[in-house]
Formats: sequence, structure tokens, C-alpha cells
Amino acid sequence: MKLKPTLAAILAASAAALSPAHANEVEVLHYWTSGGEAKSVAYLKERLTASGVSWKDFAVAGGGGENAMTVLKSRAVSGNPPTAAQIKGPSIQEWGELGFLADIDSVAKANNWDGLLPGVVSDVMKHDGKYVAAPVNVHRVNWLWANPEVFKKAGATIPTTWADFMVQAKKLQDAGFIALAHGGQAWQDATVFEAVVLGVGGADYYQKAFVELDMDALNSATTEEVFKVFGELRQFIDSNSPGRDWNVATSMVINGEAGMQIMGDWAKGEFGVAGKSAGTDYVCVAAPGTSGAYTFNVDSFAFFNQSDAGAQDAQQAMAKEILSTEFQEVFNLNKGSIPARLGMARDQFDSCAHDSMDAFVASSANGSLVPSFAHGMAVSEAVSGAIYDVATNYFNSDTSANDGASQLVSAIKAAM
Repeated sequence: MKLKPTLAAILAASAAALSPAHANEVEVLHYWTSGGEAKSVAYLKERLTASGVSWKDFAVAGGGGENAMTVLKSRAVSGNPPTAAQIKGPSIQEWGELGFLADIDSVAKANNWDGLLPGVVSDVMKHDGKYVAAPVNVHRVNWLWANPEVFKKAGATIPTTWADFMVQAKKLQDAGFIALAHGGQAWQDATVFEAVVLGVGGADYYQKAFVELDMDALNSATTEEVFKVFGELRQFIDSNSPGRDWNVATSMVINGEAGMQIMGDWAKGEFGVAGKSAGTDYVCVAAPGTSGAYTFNVDSFAFFNQSDAGAQDAQQAMAKEILSTEFQEVFNLNKGSIPARLGMARDQFDSCAHDSMDAFVASSANGSLVPSFAHGMAVSEAVSGAIYDVATNYFNSDTSANDGASQLVSAIKAAM
């Protein structure tokens, strides 16, 4: 969220004149509108309502959250931000620097959040050492979802490398299936691009090039190879892809129209809503070449300053509820993610969630746990926007891999 200086000044001035929310009410801005997502956030509303806190829903459709952030900035400029908003990654720090975010450290300390959360999660939730946001989950982004019946009919096997992906995708295509279910939206293009970056370059390259923005790494031959592989995927999506929502693409895998989708584990929530079971009706594996690594995306709610004491109490009740064991379990079972809170019982979670939990721990230990640049966890909004633009323009054109790599370097430099 790299704000222009004039907008930053307006926002900072607006922070001093916030309109109060109603006492015992939380107005919550989010972009969870698909089946699995809506079911998940409805549970938070249910829990808060039962505790005497009214919920004013402020859902803004758009799977990547761009629309929601535009609305949030507009509300902030007018001096009327919501009580809480779905914000994550570096954007939390940027809103904190502008003076908008409320200190919820008293709730965090009273409930031992530092002891309950992995450091990679708790660090992102703080501004100037104090909690200003609460995490609801951890998503693994580098997943491949597959319909085993489609693969069986096509005589194909689920790929574990990008080279094999091309072979198996061709088999699916030749058998009359759409090989790769995909929605032609910039954030979805970036999600697939991110999986290719990790699979082709590995975690070290990913960290240097797309987290640290190291120009030597970005200018290396690996970047051109990433674009080459990414470009080869164009042939395996269907002509109706442009503008398709991610959950519609997931439904194509569910109903057997397509063989695969590359998407974060929020896709699992859609399989669940459709009554499908992991390991039987669908298969989850790490995206090609990424089995030893983990790109993480932490969904969280950041809390905005409120002048009314009752509204502040409602905020604190919401923050406390988010880290409760009951909420963390049910929310993540519905959402397809894993709990942000450590030490949770695993028995209610399926095999995909167990794989995610194990991979999170293993990748954290071996240095291959990396933040998702496609989902706002690694770089500023300006840089991620630059990556989005280059990735989606490349994917929807016949630009060469060499030119794509050069355009990426130039765009990132301009956005830094």
C-alpha cells in the first residue's frame, strides 16, 4: 500500500477526526464472499453476536481484495474507517505508520499471544512492538488441486515437476478436458506465477528476488526461465478464462470439467461446501517443484482507532474471540486453512490440512518458509502491483520470456 504523499497526508489528517462506531458493534470490512469464505466469516459473526457484540457486515467482493482496499482508503479519507478490516502483511505496518490502527496489546498480553503464535505470524501483527491486528489463519498458497477421476480417464498422473506438468496436462487436453482451471484475473495470474517462481527457482531465489528484491537475483537467468515456464501454461487454459472468479475455476475441477487448479488452500473450502472429501474426491499436492517449500498467506483483521469506549470494548472482544481455540478450529475447517494458533488439536482436520501443518513446521525449520508476494505478505502494495501488472500482461500476450523478465525488473525498480 505505497500511498502517494498527498493521499498519505490526507489519511493522516483524517486519523485525528475519526467518526465513532456504535457501542458494542463492530463494522467489519472483508472480501470473503465465496461459499467456503462466507461460511467461515459467518461463524465469527455468530460467536460475537452470542457474546453481545453486534456485527455490521461490510463485504466487498473481489477475491484478491483490491476492491476492498479501494473502499477502505475512501472510508479512511472521509474520516470514517470501519471498526476492523481484513488487512495483511506489510499493509498493516503502513496503516500503522499513518496512525490509524488501534493498540490491542492488552488483549494480546492477557491471552499470551506471543506464546500462542509462531514468530513469523506475530511479527506481522504488530506495529512498533504492539499488536494492532489479530490473525485468523495460515494459508499455504503453493497448492495444486486435482480431480483424480479426470486423471484416471485421461490416463494421466498428477505432476510433481513443471516438466511433467506439461506432459500430463497435454494428456488431459487430448482426452477432452480443460487441463488447468484458471480465472483470468490479475491476482490469479500472479498466484500461478508465484508457484512457478518457487518451483523453478527454489526458496533461496524466491526470497532474494521477490522478498528482498535483490537485483542480481532478479536479473539472473533464473528469472527468464521462470517466464518461459509460466508462458508454457497459456496453452492449457480455456478461452473462457478471462474474468472468471477463482471459485468458479475450482468448481470446474469439482465437477470434472477440468483436471487441475493452482490455488491457495482456500480452494479446499469450496470442495468442502460441495460435500467432497480429501484424498477421495480430490487430491491436494504441492505445486510442481515446491514440495519442500511453503508460501504462506496469513489472513488477519486490523483494528482501527475508535473514540467511543463501547466500540473499543467491542474491538477487544473481537480480537479475543479470533484467537480462541473454538473459533480457530471451526473457522479454519470451513476456510480450508490451518489455525494461526499453535498447539491446536489436529483430529478434526483432514489429510490436506495435516500436510499443510507438517509442511509449515518443516519449511520453517529448513529455511524454505517464504511469504506470498502474490497475496500481500512479502512486499509493498506498489511492488506487488508492479508484479501483478507484468505477470498478467505477459500471460495474456505473446511477449517473449526475455522481454517479460526485463519488464519485471524495470517495473519493480520503478515501484520501490
